[in-house]
Amino acid sequence: MTVDSSMSSGYCSLEEELEDCFFTAKTTFFRNVQSKHPWKNDCKPAEEPWCPPTLQEIKQKIDSYNTREKNCLGMKLSEDGTYTGFIKVHLRLRRPVMVPAGIRPPSIYDAIKEVDLAATTDRRTSFYLPLDAIKQLHICSTTTVSEVIQGLLKKFMVVDSPQKFALFKRIHKDGQVLFQKLSVADCPLYLRLLAGPDTDVLSFVLKENETGEVEWDAFSIPELQNFLTILEKEEQDKIQQVQKKYDKFRQKLEEALRESQGKPA
Repeated sequence: MTVDSSMSSGYCSLEEELEDCFFTAKTTFFRNVQSKHPWKNDCKPAEEPWCPPTLQEIKQKIDSYNTREKNCLGMKLSEDGTYTGFIKVHLRLRRPVMVPAGIRPPSIYDAIKEVDLAATTDRRTSFYLPLDAIKQLHICSTTTVSEVIQGLLKKFMVVDSPQKFALFKRIHKDGQVLFQKLSVADCPLYLRLLAGPDTDVLSFVLKENETGEVEWDAFSIPELQNFLTILEKEEQDKIQQVQKKYDKFRQKLEEALRESQGKPA
């Protein structure tokens, strides 16, 4: 499968979308006529079923990827068609996370033996991960987003539920930075392969999973208390910003009044 035009798109143009949303006299008339014969309006091309790339196509893409990779972090193809490689994930978490309290950092021995130090104690404490820290992961082409999130939490010994987090892909389009939430079944290494090694084209970001409705029952009492503390601090910061803003306005107005009063009539 090629990136350019191997899949036909069923999306309509912007003008077609606007006709569906804004019913002027012209569009209303034609919509009423077409509604009598709905089978005549079925002119959109059918979407072609997605076909997985062949082994030869994967090999070509990996060869092209490795020639552009300058940091010796290329991908390696296996005989069964799977491949391994590296992805970098930016951690952009605004809220504190829960980690075990009073235990040592994991050693190389713990990593080799896959020792779960978090399970050795029930004590928990809140902790802020460094904002926009970067973690590099070595994964397989079959590794899913869900597994990437779980791996990141395990590396930082975070005991929060993985459902509280989501992995986003960050892309640059038309001079704007856009974020798109990935499905838990997506494979990040495949997306990395399609986009190439340039992180300005595509990068991955771990953020809080904003579902619109907060499931407060999923948080512990210490977490909720920390949220209140954070909200109070943010509120005070906003109040100070507004006060400084209007203090400057008041100062300029007073200076303008003094200058106008000092001028002769």
